[in-house]
Amino acid sequence: MKSLKRNDEGFTGLEAAIVLIAFVVVAAVFSYVVLGAGFFTTQKAQETVYQGVAQASSNIQMQGQVYGMATYPTSGIDTVQFTIGLAPGSPTLDLSMMKIVFSTPSTSPVTYTWGSGAATGTTFSVNETLAGTTNTGISSLKAQNQTLISFVVSPVVPKNTQMNFEIRPSVGASLPFTKTSPPALSSTNVLY
Repeated sequence: MKSLKRNDEGFTGLEAAIVLIAFVVVAAVFSYVVLGAGFFTTQKAQETVYQGVAQASSNIQMQGQVYGMATYPTSGIDTVQFTIGLAPGSPTLDLSMMKIVFSTPSTSPVTYTWGSGAATGTTFSVNETLAGTTNTGISSLKAQNQTLISFVVSPVVPKNTQMNFEIRPSVGASLPFTKTSPPALSSTNVLY
């Protein structure tokens, strides 16, 4: 007699193929999720590096001399002026957020902030010269432009006095420098 034995070998191969396909689909989805998270993390790390470089580098450069103006030369310097520009490739600088700290050995540091008009005891004025025209009260400095910073010093700075300056932009490293008033004062003095 014939045996009624069933042949299940075909179904075992089909079941194995279905399980293999399921594993491949699950692995593909998992790898997509892992790659997406990796790309997101890499993008955030890149943004952090760019922000760190922007904050660590100084975008401000001195352009020319620092001048001390004296209304009454026998009394001392009462106004300081200098020109700044941006380093090549630097983004636009928001002058309204910039601060200037000024001190001498005999005075406490004074912090000056941006003012839209003439310089006062706690504000600095900004004038930009472009192609023979002067723009007063600008609030930003663009690449390849220069701007004249001016502020009033109180009390007046006598001759042979060291002056400490620090320009603090809202983004980027500050620019500190030191100048000294000349031994003989006139109405316009180059600080050295």
